Amino acid sequence: MTDEAGTSARRLSRILTAADAGADDPETILFQHTVFCQTGMPYRNPGEDVRSWERINGAATLKIIAGEAMHPELCRFVPIGLPFGPKPRLILAHLNAEALRQRSPEIEVEASLTAFVRRLRLDPGGRTIGTIKNQLARLSASAIRLGVVRDGHAVTINSQIVTAFDLWFPKDDRQRVLWPATVRLSGDYFESLTRHAVPLHERALMALSGSAMGLDVYAWLAQRLHRVDPRKPALVPWKALQCQFGWHYDRVRDFRRVFRQTVRLVHSQYPEAAINLDEGGMMLRHSPPPVKGRTGVLVLKP
Repeated sequence: MTDEAGTSARRLSRILTAADAGADDPETILFQHTVFCQTGMPYRNPGEDVRSWERINGAATLKIIAGEAMHPELCRFVPIGLPFGPKPRLILAHLNAEALRQRSPEIEVEASLTAFVRRLRLDPGGRTIGTIKNQLARLSASAIRLGVVRDGHAVTINSQIVTAFDLWFPKDDRQRVLWPATVRLSGDYFESLTRHAVPLHERALMALSGSAMGLDVYAWLAQRLHRVDPRKPALVPWKALQCQFGWHYDRVRDFRRVFRQTVRLVHSQYPEAAINLDEGGMMLRHSPPPVKGRTGVLVLKP
């Protein structure tokens, strides 16, 4: 039995979410694709007229193209802007985790997404829920291109993360939170996710939920530090840090100030991270990943 994109159900026969006895609770683990750990979406709204966003970090490239959706009242396609800020990062981590836990690109989300919003202390009512719905629509309508170069081979994914989604929600936000019952991730994105998912602590994302930069730094360190050669620390210069996390700052000193504050917050959620900021940049030393006993998704082939 396979899904419509050709992903074999037998290939995804087991997902390990906690390899060691007494390790992290599988239900509190979220996942992000490794490309989204190395590159990120806009921190702020780049403008409704901006229709594409591209970030490059080493061998990883992310391009997001704003999409359109059929409007039920206008009976025509209308433009939807680019996703931005902390909310789509949190939503995507949740959708990834549900897809991997349910072992299917088609996932039931109605109850789980409401519970997730409440666990993150994002009040499911008023302006907050309106923002989440708006960002969910932007994320769902966007097309993405993920590019990774490994061992001399280039892999490109051209897709949408979500291929089937009801973007239009009831106007009365005083009602209970209404999400679609199911969401379908694209087959190629799901296939790539099973091979390149990075586990993250939900409690850390909760603490960082107000900072898009904080979420990006945490995800980056989660996928990067355990790959640093224990015998050879890696220095990331300030210029590279600014290109990755502070492209919107004109002055390096302004970026440094904000980045130092952000790193302190991230380190409080990932205390095992052996990192140090000095005049040269950030020194990375080999560290265990934040999720114990778990460094990747295991896919067993038949």
